[in-house]
Amino acid sequence: MFDLLARFTTHRSRLVLYLSGVLLVVAGALGGSVISSLSAGGFTDDSTESARTAEILDGRFGSGAPNLTLLVSDKRGVDDPAVAAAGARLTKRIAAETDVEQAISYWSLGKVQPLRGKDGNSALVLVRIAGDEDEVQDVLEKIQPKYEGEVEGLATRVGGSAVANKEITETTQDDLLLIEMVTFPVLLIVMLFVFRTVVAALVPLMVSGLTIVSVLLTLRILTLFTDVSVLATNVATGLGLGLAIDYSLILVKRYREELHGGADTDTAIRTALRTAGRTVLFSAATVALALAGLLVFPFYFLRSFAYAGIPTALLAALVSVTFLPALLKALGPRIEKGRILGRKAPKPELPESERFWYRLATKVMRYPIVVTVAVVGVLLVLGSPFLNLRMSMPDDRVLPADTQSREVSDILRKDFNARESEALNVVLNDTPAAGERKIDSYAEQLSSLDNVARVDSEAGSFAAGKLVAPPGAAAERFGADNSTFLSVIPKTESMSEAGEQLVDDIRGTKAPYDVQVGGPAAELVDSLDVMYDRLPIALGIIGVTTFILLFLFTGSLVLPLKALILNCLSLSATFGVLVWGFQDGHLEGLVGDFVVTDSITWTVPLLLFCIAFGMSMDYEVFLLSRIKEEWDRSADNTLAVARGLERTGAMVTAAAGLIAIVWLGFLLSGIAYLKAIGLGLALAVLMDATLVRGALVPAFMKLAGRANWWAPGPLARFHQKYGLREAPESEPVAAGISEPAPDSARDEHARPGSLR
Repeated sequence: MFDLLARFTTHRSRLVLYLSGVLLVVAGALGGSVISSLSAGGFTDDSTESARTAEILDGRFGSGAPNLTLLVSDKRGVDDPAVAAAGARLTKRIAAETDVEQAISYWSLGKVQPLRGKDGNSALVLVRIAGDEDEVQDVLEKIQPKYEGEVEGLATRVGGSAVANKEITETTQDDLLLIEMVTFPVLLIVMLFVFRTVVAALVPLMVSGLTIVSVLLTLRILTLFTDVSVLATNVATGLGLGLAIDYSLILVKRYREELHGGADTDTAIRTALRTAGRTVLFSAATVALALAGLLVFPFYFLRSFAYAGIPTALLAALVSVTFLPALLKALGPRIEKGRILGRKAPKPELPESERFWYRLATKVMRYPIVVTVAVVGVLLVLGSPFLNLRMSMPDDRVLPADTQSREVSDILRKDFNARESEALNVVLNDTPAAGERKIDSYAEQLSSLDNVARVDSEAGSFAAGKLVAPPGAAAERFGADNSTFLSVIPKTESMSEAGEQLVDDIRGTKAPYDVQVGGPAAELVDSLDVMYDRLPIALGIIGVTTFILLFLFTGSLVLPLKALILNCLSLSATFGVLVWGFQDGHLEGLVGDFVVTDSITWTVPLLLFCIAFGMSMDYEVFLLSRIKEEWDRSADNTLAVARGLERTGAMVTAAAGLIAIVWLGFLLSGIAYLKAIGLGLALAVLMDATLVRGALVPAFMKLAGRANWWAPGPLARFHQKYGLREAPESEPVAAGISEPAPDSARDEHARPGSLR
């Protein structure tokens, strides 16, 4: 297969390059506008109780959680007759807008105190725009400009979840451009030192560019059939850039090894594809399978990263084994042009035993128990804060402080007592007709629950277990035929432990009729429940498929198990640092400003796990591929590990450093959870490439010895026949241990690598 691919890409290199150029232009033209087709939501499951409640409120009552807030201010005071009249006109005016389902205000509800600011100079108009997230954004685009600035003689500012979603989309788009502008020059500078020549350093960026525009085109096509999150472009860009650099690095390194060993260009390309190319394709498969675990979740925010990440991994590999060989053929010896840091006289090649990574591996394997205990101890200490993880839904606080929705919400938290926009809606179904149903005692019970400020219903308003206001004209909105709903206004933040507990308390309170609970806090509780239900399936898919692939790659049952355990240990340390840094706030200011909410957006750990797990397996494959080559030659476990680490140590470290730069670029984002994702992925790859690959892997493999390559006889024979290998092997398998290849196999160890 790889010989055919090498023959095609070298003999038809011009055709491959021309087709790649056409793809670049077409994908750039069609995929460049993808952000305008993406959505800012996707954190809820339509099948949950809270989602069904929202549908009932919308369809049956023409009501629901407000998604647009007008903060109205006037120095005369909101109770001034002229101001009150203007406020009433403003409320009616926005209520009459097309697709505005409901608008209520301090004035329309009879001057209810919770909608009045503490200073008496500001009040709220709460608006609900009908439709799904995309429809809400379309309506917002039309009406937002009409209600900003001075409206009806009153100073008006616009906020709410609809505006927050819009600003997340806009901030994401701006951040992506900023990250690319900063990251690409830094990467180029670092790659100049890694590759030592200007031409070689530019090659991975060319592969990355073609990969990224191809992924954007893929996302644009997907938006025609399903919702895709706007943040998928950021992760796809970061992952595409990182994987393309990784794959280019391993292929170019092997290609240059062959050239330095005396091979001609075509032979060097063929050997690089047969060895490193196989590793690249296998690595892409492991990354894709790790991201496939996200597809089991019914949240399109998470599924979007599978939609983006799976094609990113596969396209990065495809471009690397087609466009890259054709480019190498076209460049030929010119890949060494523009050499930097050249030496007047080349230093003699060090003996293998004196090279850094070989010496490191042998020292680690001299004290494997000590190293294992020390490194595992460090990872466990780093991971310990993960035990206190608390997750929440994102709100305006993930945005920069100078965005409008964030500014409005900060004023509401500071100057207003109630949280009307965070109300929990309790729908009672199959009730008697209006006037016959009795809900007074139920409303009293709900109002007496901890952290409930007030309960509004068709029977009036209740607080602390008592009726505080009889039903007025505004109470009619709570009733429908054989159904009614109550609005439970909390005292606390919805996205908090107290908010989650309030949902459980309401659902645990005996109701006179069939009851459903919705609202922001209920959405959080339901989303977490769904996540926990699906998590074992996702982890099972990732674990089983990765185990099978690594078995096919190595012929061992021990090495896949080792890889799974060490990856999870490394990732737990990453999660611990994130909890310490973002949830507890110790990194606030160091990684940019963000609001410490005592929680982490609930999708971040899942997303980090799948992406980081895939990238960790990426490096695992790079290392095991060379160790397996050495084992097949010598059947000496210690020598195979030392040589494998020496052959890949510098490359994996360089690759990890480069991809860490990509992810650290996310710290430039104004979105708090993008900062967490970027830092988490950077930490994950760096810890994996250093502590795990440099210390734990050789220590473990030394302790396991020949058992590293063990598999039961039937499985060993299965691998001998069907396993992934460079060329068919006919040697028998004995005692469940894969036997080494014959002594006549090509020995490439004497060839100096460009990254040592």
